[in-house]
Amino acid sequence: MPLETTTAPDAGAESAQRREQQSLSTAAARNLATTTKSEPQMQGISSRWASRMLPWVNVPGATYRVNRRLSFTVGDGRVSFVKTGSKVQVVPAELGELPLLRGFSDTGVLGALADRFVQKDFTPGQVIAQAGRKADHVYLIAHGKVEKIGEGPYGDESVLGLMADGDTFGGQVLAGQDGKWEFTARATTATTVLALPMTAYKAVAERHEALRRHVQQISSDGHRKVNRSGEAVIELSSGHVGEATLPHAFADYELSPREYELSVAQTVLRVHSRVADLYNEPMNQTQQQLRLTIEALRERQEHELINNEEFGLLRNADFDQRISTYSGPPTPDDMDELLSMRRKTRCFLAHPKAIAAFGRQCNKRGLYFGGIELHGNHLPAWRGVPLLPCSKIPVSEQGTSSIIAMRTGEADQGVIGLYQTGIPDEVEPGLNVRFMGIDEKAVISYLVSTYYSAAVLVPDALGVLENVEIARTNGS
Repeated sequence: MPLETTTAPDAGAESAQRREQQSLSTAAARNLATTTKSEPQMQGISSRWASRMLPWVNVPGATYRVNRRLSFTVGDGRVSFVKTGSKVQVVPAELGELPLLRGFSDTGVLGALADRFVQKDFTPGQVIAQAGRKADHVYLIAHGKVEKIGEGPYGDESVLGLMADGDTFGGQVLAGQDGKWEFTARATTATTVLALPMTAYKAVAERHEALRRHVQQISSDGHRKVNRSGEAVIELSSGHVGEATLPHAFADYELSPREYELSVAQTVLRVHSRVADLYNEPMNQTQQQLRLTIEALRERQEHELINNEEFGLLRNADFDQRISTYSGPPTPDDMDELLSMRRKTRCFLAHPKAIAAFGRQCNKRGLYFGGIELHGNHLPAWRGVPLLPCSKIPVSEQGTSSIIAMRTGEADQGVIGLYQTGIPDEVEPGLNVRFMGIDEKAVISYLVSTYYSAAVLVPDALGVLENVEIARTNGS
C-alpha cells in the first residue's frame, strides 16, 4: 500500500507575496480608523400629517369636555350582522342604533324583534321601496349599495343619496303613524336586506309595554322644534313693525356632554450601563435609543388618533357625515360631495393608495387635481384643499379604504388634538422620560410616555368617504 505524502507550503512564495505589497491595505487600515457613519435609521417613520394638521390644545385637568347645544334628533346608526352560510341575522343589541330604539337596552325584547326580520335579496336595478307607497317596513342593509331616488324639478329622476352596508331606512314607521315613502330605494349592486314588517313589530310591542313606551317617548321628543342641525330652536322674530310681542328664547345645553380623557402610549427603554458608559463617541447611545423610541411612540400616537375606538377620527365621525362612493373608486364627484358637507374643510386624509386611485379617476376624466404648498412641501390638492397621505388609515382585505375630511381648530368648531404640557421630566410637549433605576444586571430603565387624545367639537367638523376601492381595474 503506497504511503500518502504531503508537501510543505513554499515559504519562498509567501515571502515573495509579502514583498509585493508596498503599503498598508485598506482592510487593515479600517481597524485603526473611525469610519464616517450615519445616525441609526428607521424605516417606520412617516410624515404623520394627521398629527401635524391638528391644532393641539393643552388640557391641564387631563379631561376635555365638549359642551353643545341640546339636540332632540336621533340619527340612524350603523347595525352589525352575523352571517352563517347564506343566512344573515342582525345582532339584537345593534337594533338600538335605529332612531326610535336608541337607548333601549332590554336585550330580550330586542332579540324578539331581531327574530322577526326577514332576509330579502335584490338584484341590481331592483326597487326595494317605492316613493308614494305606504311605508310599513324597517329595512337594514346587510350587504350592497342602495341609492335613494327622488323626483327632479322636471319630473326626472334625481339621486338623493347612497346607502351601504350597515345603513338603515324606514325606522320612523315604528312610531305607528301612517306615512308614505318619500323616496325610492333601488339596489345598485346585488343587495341583501333584512326587513321588519310593521305587523311583526306590533306583535312584539303588544307583549312588551316598556318597548311601546320607549318608542312613544322618543317620537314625542322628535316633534319638538329644532333647527336644520337638529338643535333645540332659539325662537326669534324679524321683519315685524310696531309693538309686536317678541318671542322668549334661551339656548339650551346638553345635560350630559361628552368628555375626552387623555390616552397614553408607553414603553420601557432599557440600556446596559456598560453601553451607556463606554460607547458614546461619536454618538450618545442613550440619546439615539431614546430618539428612535420616541419616533415609534409618535407613530403609535397617530395610529390611535385615526383608529382608536373611543376617540379615533374614523370611529368618531357622525353617521350623518359618512357617505359611500357611488361607483367604487373615489371619483371627483365623491370628493365634491364630501367637501360640500362642511364649511372651511382644512384637509383630506387618505391612504397613499387611495390618493393614487383618485388620481386615476381624474386622469380618466382629463382632470388634474392640482397642488398646494403646505409647511414647505408641495402636495396634491382638490378644490384647493390639501390631499394628505396617511398610511394609518386601514385598507381592508377586500381592497377598500376611507378618506377623511375635517375642519380644525377651536375657533372654527372643528377637530382638535389634546395633550398636557408641563408634565414631570418632559422632553417634548406631552411626552416625558422618567428614570426607573438600575437593576442587579446593571441595566438602566427609562419609562417613556406620551399622553394624547382628539375631540370633535361639532359633528359636521369631520366627514368620511367610505367603501373607497383602491384596486386597479380594467380601464382604470
